[in-house]
Amino acid sequence: MKTQLEAWWQNPIVRFFARTLFYFVIILALVYLYGYSGLNNSTFIYNEF
Repeated sequence: MKTQLEAWWQNPIVRFFARTLFYFVIILALVYLYGYSGLNNSTFIYNEF
């Protein structure tokens, strides 16, 4: 079974989709965390001038 998985992982198409999915999940996590950063909740500093 392990050799089948290794052979499957050596396929360039499988590696491309796995890496693409991995990086997409990382980007989604960063966007999700950016929403909680509070940058959009503050007022613009130059509004009072």
